[in-house]
Amino acid sequence: MQSESQIPIAAAKKRRFAVSLALFYSAVFAVSGTHLPFFPVWLKAIGIDAAWIGLINALPAITRFTTLPQVTAFAEKRQAIRTAMMVSVLATAIGFTAVGLQQQPLALLLIYALTCVMWTPTTPLTDAYALRGVARYGLDYGPLRLWGSAAFAAGSLACGYLVDSIAPRDLIWVIVAWAAVAVLASLLLQPLDDVRRKTTETHAGKALLRDVGFWAIIASAALIQGSHVAYYTFSAINWQLHGISGLTIAGLWTLGVIAEIVVFALSPRFSLHPSTMMAIGGASAVVRWIVTANEPPLALLAIVQLGHGLSFGMTIVGTMNLLVQRVPPHQIARGQGYYAACNGLLGATTSIASGAIYAHIGDGLYYVMAAMAAAGALVIWSARHRLKPHPHSEASGG
Repeated sequence: MQSESQIPIAAAKKRRFAVSLALFYSAVFAVSGTHLPFFPVWLKAIGIDAAWIGLINALPAITRFTTLPQVTAFAEKRQAIRTAMMVSVLATAIGFTAVGLQQQPLALLLIYALTCVMWTPTTPLTDAYALRGVARYGLDYGPLRLWGSAAFAAGSLACGYLVDSIAPRDLIWVIVAWAAVAVLASLLLQPLDDVRRKTTETHAGKALLRDVGFWAIIASAALIQGSHVAYYTFSAINWQLHGISGLTIAGLWTLGVIAEIVVFALSPRFSLHPSTMMAIGGASAVVRWIVTANEPPLALLAIVQLGHGLSFGMTIVGTMNLLVQRVPPHQIARGQGYYAACNGLLGATTSIASGAIYAHIGDGLYYVMAAMAAAGALVIWSARHRLKPHPHSEASGG
């Protein structure tokens, strides 16, 4: 039992951890908030065609299932998750600077690929660090994660404003600037006690990969989250073709992120089983993409964008809660790596295919995304009876 003098110290450590993590989440997701909607716009502005854009934008997803699992497993084995986060954002800032100096498709592809090798592990490593903090300090994931979403919205809005006032060819430097902020934020991250291993490293990964319930979670999440690929890659380009301004596009993205933030903020009060949350997220995505495919008027499009709180937010809250229940604390970084790899494999395939599909049928691509989301909802719903909490999860937080 802690003495009275120890309680304020423990509370201060908990607060420092939460604040430094919130700042880091904010900086990392500000990079994504400028990159996701406007990196394709920058590629188009420097003369890259739709097929190359689809291929280049597939690179983050490709690295998620090729190099990312090795990075997360290595960081966990070395007990260096925090250090790996710091190295990752530094390499990202350097990489995007090099990308901004290129204009040829092949050179962009190669340099961006190297950048993604270091960039894509950042979020899984941060989530692993956050979930260990959840276990260590008894925190909730959603309220920690919402700061990343808030920064995503701010970054997207700022870039949307700039896209109407600066040359689109300069958008890459906004991404670089936010990456530099992430480097500074990483210096504030607090050391976190390592979770002691209960099994040997040799069998840790194999045990997860033999778990059918774990596979159901990550496959369902990959299908539902993968259904957002068309939105991430082509929404800004498509809406510009329909005459929507850059600031309005940023506003539409921001509406979705605001809904996502609300879901994260309220998530500690949710009483639904996490598998039900994921099924709701998948069903919401189906409705969202079907409506989007029919070129709705701006007012309806704005309402549909609020569905992001369910299609993305509810899905990720359900996924993380299931992973905390299913994956032992000493394997959480490895579990995040496998989760990201599954997302990456499906996301890369979808991104590459989406370039060709969009070139032929335009907004009809969203019907394909709706089918993916429906499949994800069915997978998790059919597996819900398998997803009972493991005994180890009682000590892992929620």
